[in-house]
Amino acid sequence: MLAMTHRGLLPVVLLAALLAPAVAAPAAAIPGPAPGFSLPARAGGEVALDGLKGQVVLVNFWATWCGPCRREMPLLEQIYQRYKGLGFTLLAVNVEEDSAGAEHWLKDTPVSFPVLFDRANQVSKLYQVTAMPSTVIIDRRGQVRFVHYGYTPGTEDAYQDQVRSLIREKP
Repeated sequence: MLAMTHRGLLPVVLLAALLAPAVAAPAAAIPGPAPGFSLPARAGGEVALDGLKGQVVLVNFWATWCGPCRREMPLLEQIYQRYKGLGFTLLAVNVEEDSAGAEHWLKDTPVSFPVLFDRANQVSKLYQVTAMPSTVIIDRRGQVRFVHYGYTPGTEDAYQDQVRSLIREKP
């Protein structure tokens, strides 16, 4: 597996982002229960995935050096605003070793959903993140149901369709 460092992953991610459209992978890409994690939050404290059972959770792995990530972030905010009152939450997991860049960038692109910092890339390794952005959608029972690698315009429509379908499911 590739080392998840900024220098080692950047060329691979950029090449993948330029050459390939966003791809939705079947849930089998990360089978079974979503791996648990707890990460420091931009707003302070820690956020643990286990504390969100009973909600549909979209986990978006991103970095400031990723152009598609930057384009996607305002669209994720729209999805969050639309569905947050229906048992849905969104966690943006920044994968950079130094979160100062993310802090600076988010001042110009504010979001209201939790932003978490995976500075050691432990959670991104758990989720087999190999491209930026990568998005995992987890159902109310804590099962990974959808995985997306990359972003192209229109991918947010797939996110919305999948989130809506999971919100409608009985817990």
